[in-house]
Amino acid sequence: MPVSTQQPPSRATGTLGVALIDGTPLVREGLSALVQRTVGLRWIGAAESADLGVRLCQRLRPNVVLVDAALDPRGQVSHALSAGNRDLAVILLIDDARRTTQYIAGALAAGVRGVIRRAAQPGELLRAIQAAHTEGRYLDPGLASALVAPVPRIQQPRQPLSKREHQVLQLIADGLENQAIADVLYVSVETVRTHVKSILRKLSSRDRTHAVAVAFRSGVLTVDEPPPVPDSRPARD
Repeated sequence: MPVSTQQPPSRATGTLGVALIDGTPLVREGLSALVQRTVGLRWIGAAESADLGVRLCQRLRPNVVLVDAALDPRGQVSHALSAGNRDLAVILLIDDARRTTQYIAGALAAGVRGVIRRAAQPGELLRAIQAAHTEGRYLDPGLASALVAPVPRIQQPRQPLSKREHQVLQLIADGLENQAIADVLYVSVETVRTHVKSILRKLSSRDRTHAVAVAFRSGVLTVDEPPPVPDSRPARD
């Protein structure tokens, strides 16, 4: 059965709706059972393919969706889900083949809020669901070393990023597009574009995703770095 959904008899206030996009029936059945026996969570449904999963999320609008990384090799599914619903927390289930700095950093840049090993224990998975929704970021401790591993270590940029460029880079890593970054920082989209061009030049990066990967590997960004807090009044650049 390609898509399975279960609507609870009541949608109690304070519960998180959880969905899954995964091609393995056992994983779909296992997560369904885990969610349904966990207080504060409710099972929305599961899909076995990316296309069906995107449609499921558009129709039923869960709070959190877990996605098998094998179904999202280029981050397109994660980006589509995040762009379509900014309140949706996307969590990637990572296998060993994608346990790399480039893939994880790219996933974060695509809008993913949580990254966890596919072989994680149920308790870790529940923590990831809660943290991705309430805190906006969860990184499996077992994957953190892959993201910030210093070998091979990239040198710090010859020209350090300005404070504003660093803020823009943080927001790129959180999956925000230029317009959303402009709204957060109270600047124009053109100003954001100028900062992005400067960031790419200083980090010798091909594109935004590559810049995020370089920033994490070189220590310009760190895993637990809090998101930038906008000033209470518009700032000038």
